[in-house]
Amino acid sequence: MTHAGTALIDPHKIFSRVGLEKGMRVADFGCGRTGHFVFVAARTVGETGVVYAVDIMKEILESIKSRVRTEGFDNVQTIWSDIESVGKAPIPDDTLDVCFFVNVVSQLKNRESALREASRLLKTGGKIVVVDWLKKIGPLGPEEAVILNPEKVKMLGDSCGLTWVESEAAGDYHFYSILEKI
Repeated sequence: MTHAGTALIDPHKIFSRVGLEKGMRVADFGCGRTGHFVFVAARTVGETGVVYAVDIMKEILESIKSRVRTEGFDNVQTIWSDIESVGKAPIPDDTLDVCFFVNVVSQLKNRESALREASRLLKTGGKIVVVDWLKKIGPLGPEEAVILNPEKVKMLGDSCGLTWVESEAAGDYHFYSILEKI
């Protein structure tokens, strides 16, 4: 199934940059109703991998669960959690290969806590991928005051003990930054 969001952000490009492959364990923090990265990641990691779709909105998780059942995604688990609270996500520490934040960090009140929570779940060498808006497109995107840039993500990562790997444009309206747990 093609998702309209692919026109703005191509998950495959970002997956190739972090080396996402079969058997990996990943989480999408703030996965959103469509699970734009969740289902593409589920196909990429295959039946030996796991994708955790994490959100604080129960109705969003119900939407994801419905698609999981309908399309037979046995490797997707929905997790209800406040990603801004360290220690809350019921995922074992040091088990994830990659944690995605897609159009989420700019919306958070406590960005540093969210990155710390993701870092807690990552294996050594695991990566956090922040994909966010560079600029609005019509009514889409955050207000200018909260828009991130790669330098802000790098500073957030530094404050959480994460190593910056790279930042790059992810289309005309987004960027991605990759941070690594060392």
